[in-house]
Amino acid sequence: MRTSGDGAAGGALGQVPGESRPYPLRDGTAGGSTPAERSQEQSDTLGYRGPTACAAAGITYRQLDYWARTGLVEPSVRPAYGSGTQRLYSFRDVVILKIVKRFLDTGVALQNIRAAVRHLRDRSYADLERMTLMSDGATVYECSSPDEVVDLLQGGQGIFGIAVGVVWRDVEAALSQLHGERIDTGETLVGQNPADELARRRRNRAG
Repeated sequence: MRTSGDGAAGGALGQVPGESRPYPLRDGTAGGSTPAERSQEQSDTLGYRGPTACAAAGITYRQLDYWARTGLVEPSVRPAYGSGTQRLYSFRDVVILKIVKRFLDTGVALQNIRAAVRHLRDRSYADLERMTLMSDGATVYECSSPDEVVDLLQGGQGIFGIAVGVVWRDVEAALSQLHGERIDTGETLVGQNPADELARRRRNRAG
């Protein structure tokens, strides 16, 4: 979702058409990603099955299944095609699952959560690390700096905030104690931190 406005960095998600938008969304794709960002994005060579995703995101399997079937958070690596197949979630998917749970727990409207999910999928890893999502219960706003958070709070627009980078690190720590699966080979990896797989691949290339 992109909006027009006064050029300030930040964004409001899921607002009613015609309302003022004091924080127009920045285009996170402008200028392309840096080599570091591209390398970090390669860590999505690992996938996580439903039970692992649930454990890391702090949700039940019933929630996971319902959100997948309703299209709220679908697995980006492998959907369930039928009996005998298992969904496979990426690291980003698990982060989004945890954020969705927090929004639902605070009563944020489902249509705004859907807008936030789309937004989180579109942004680069570097953007996500410094992003804070704020909500007043009716609207979800993106803030990319402490000043924007303060502005929202002073304007009475943000009463609940999620620092995406903190959620990111929480999920990374949780997954490092759980089972991952190599997307290319299907190999099961025990206690695998997503960053470790990237480091291993670099060592193999260097050798």
